[in-house]
Amino acid sequence: MMNRNDMIQAVRKNPVFYLATMDGNQPRVRGMLLYSAGDDGIIFHTAKQRDLFAQIMKNNMVELCFNADGAQIRISGKLELVEDDLLKDKIASDPSRAFLAPWRNSVSAGEFHAQFAVFKMTKGHVTVWTMERNLEPKIEFEY
Repeated sequence: MMNRNDMIQAVRKNPVFYLATMDGNQPRVRGMLLYSAGDDGIIFHTAKQRDLFAQIMKNNMVELCFNADGAQIRISGKLELVEDDLLKDKIASDPSRAFLAPWRNSVSAGEFHAQFAVFKMTKGHVTVWTMERNLEPKIEFEY
């Protein structure tokens, strides 16, 4: 049975997830790439000029869905915008984020910091589903 530590390890190993937001009364889901997960929260990023950013700023209740090791892990909770320029620089210089380099190198540091949005979920409700446990009670716990 999965617990909080198992969940953290599973999402770290499987960093692609789907993020559900609301756009008015229309749900919107898109694929995202996890930056980090641990005791300090789940962290990912986007650009402030994206529709995603506006949706989160209007309604910060979201659900993340990871497919990890045969399990579907859904995490529901509130996101907080993290305005930390040192963290933004750390993310942008991470080798796993090489795709950010052209953007980061094309603008000033101040402009990049102003446009780069980092979100964190520090508390959430986790629901785990597997085909093997399909008809059994849900595995649920707080993150």
